[in-house]
Amino acid sequence: MSLENILSITGKPGLYQLKSKAKSGFVVESLIDKKTSIVGINQNVSVLKDISIYTYSKEMPLKEVFKKIAEKESNGPTINHKVDKKALESYFNEVLPDYDEERVYASDIKKIVQWYNLLESNGLLGFLQEEE
Repeated sequence: MSLENILSITGKPGLYQLKSKAKSGFVVESLIDKKTSIVGINQNVSVLKDISIYTYSKEMPLKEVFKKIAEKESNGPTINHKVDKKALESYFNEVLPDYDEERVYASDIKKIVQWYNLLESNGLLGFLQEEE
């Protein structure tokens, strides 16, 4: 499994695995409750492979950020995404010390931590070992 098949859908919680494409949109399965649904092509959908995090030196692909979290956590779960803002920022600073604090918000860190934990709990972190 790669990040090419994992989607974030604006207005819907969690992440979704792409099952198939149709003329009117996509068939997806929620990683939270495993329910299948159809997402229209007019909905705002982001593919995790296309997401990057701002650092002071470059934009780091989300896959690389997930690798750093996995290394820190020995491929296990990380902190809960519901902890307070300072705890999230402190944790993220340990994982990615040069992240751009003015362009990466606490809400972004919260999503990244939540997404990592969702992928980990569903056994979908195998893509971290794959070579580009």
